[in-house]
Amino acid sequence: MSEPRPSDRHDDSDPDETFAEIVDEATQRDPDLAVIEAGSRTLRTSSGPPQGQEVPARPADPEVDKALRAVEQELAGRWGETKLEPSVARIAALMDVLGEPQHAYPSIHITGTNGKTSTARMIEALLGAFDLRTGRYTSPHVQSITERISLDGSPIDPERFIEAYQDIKPYVEMVDAQQPYRLSFFEVLTGMAYAAFADAPVDVAVVEVGMGGSWDATNVIDSSVAVVTPISLDHTDRLGATPAEIAGEKSGIIKQGATVVLAQQPVDAAQVMLKKAVEVDATVAREGMEFGVLSREIAVGGQLLTLRGLGGEYEEVFLPLYGAHQAHNAAVALCAVEAFFGIGAEQPGALDIDTVRRAFASVISPGRLEVVRSSPTVVLDAAHNPAGARATADGISEAFGFSRLIGVVGASGDKDVKGLLEAFEPIFAEVVVTQNSSGRAMDADELAAVAVEVFGHDRVQVEPRLDDALEAAITLAEEEDEYAGAGVLVTGSVITVGEARLLLGRH
Repeated sequence: MSEPRPSDRHDDSDPDETFAEIVDEATQRDPDLAVIEAGSRTLRTSSGPPQGQEVPARPADPEVDKALRAVEQELAGRWGETKLEPSVARIAALMDVLGEPQHAYPSIHITGTNGKTSTARMIEALLGAFDLRTGRYTSPHVQSITERISLDGSPIDPERFIEAYQDIKPYVEMVDAQQPYRLSFFEVLTGMAYAAFADAPVDVAVVEVGMGGSWDATNVIDSSVAVVTPISLDHTDRLGATPAEIAGEKSGIIKQGATVVLAQQPVDAAQVMLKKAVEVDATVAREGMEFGVLSREIAVGGQLLTLRGLGGEYEEVFLPLYGAHQAHNAAVALCAVEAFFGIGAEQPGALDIDTVRRAFASVISPGRLEVVRSSPTVVLDAAHNPAGARATADGISEAFGFSRLIGVVGASGDKDVKGLLEAFEPIFAEVVVTQNSSGRAMDADELAAVAVEVFGHDRVQVEPRLDDALEAAITLAEEEDEYAGAGVLVTGSVITVGEARLLLGRH
């Protein structure tokens, strides 16, 4: 197993000792025993120390928590994220009455099907390492709604989130009164983020679309860099039935004269993106052509990469995330930041390698092949479509080498659930199907019927309650001594992963 060598320390300490310190700081997974109550059951859990920025817990102050719940309730009373009236008219009206806060800072806009949030986190880490104040807007959240709006790499605190909502609420109500439909949950959050970034103020905003591109609420920004992560089939009822149709919608974030950073794409999707770039005179950087992953090796707590960027090669970059897909996300993020700084165009040379290494070594992505328990090891991953599931299956097989893997799957009813399960079938010895608390969750019995088609009766267990499903999977993993290397993967939905994370004591 390869180990990354330290490159961001400049003292006279022994290199081996320095590397050991880096690994201890970034990837230590020694568990602290914790006992939590989960419904009528007790789950034995153990979780390592925080690794960088953690997902925020509920506010400790009861009054603040009450105020945050009131804001959450008001937002929940609006159209949810899956109910859409494709238009930017409402968000544009809100931006107008707010004084166009989205134009107060440059931005990097990210679309695609999978990998958007992890890529956004990497871009944010790189920009922050170069002493820029960042704002990041991503969705959905894993546990707390405040995760969606981050400043300087951390979710805004609850008090600031409440204040951001109260500040724009009168303007939201004004726009509501003028439009055929009220602003949606996502549109209001987008307004809050853009206003909070202007108020901070930030040097650059990193913005992930909610869905699609051209009519997504985030698409009132005028970004100099547009990033397109891998496109695959998802939200086909709204975005299109083929990668090309979906790419047509997502290409709407590409603005006149911008730089487009394209991850590896299906051929038909790439053709659509390139055509759009020509129409708006955008510069294109393609993974596998202008940038990419030159090499990757498994390393302690992650992987060691050599990346090719627009400015040259970046060697010995340690990324504390698992899976080939995260290496490709890293290449995309690096290229996006190079493009933002004008590397490869206005200015020659590469970004400072020590700064790049330090930034990538700090990256975390909660709920993306995240280890939250040991003995047996429990891993969380928010894969919710077949393409994401295939990447997760490959990543967990490569990084963990479990002798036996038990799946816990809770999926949304509007997804390609059979395709998702088929992607996991080769790596799951057994699967426990369950459901999360969302109204979009597929009924556990319905999910079980699909799972039986894929796995057969003998490999499927049904536990409608998530706490029961976790306990059942852990019991199955511990069942026989010969399976000392068994593990559990919780997946199928960001909501399932977030709720499992809480049950397993990660705050």
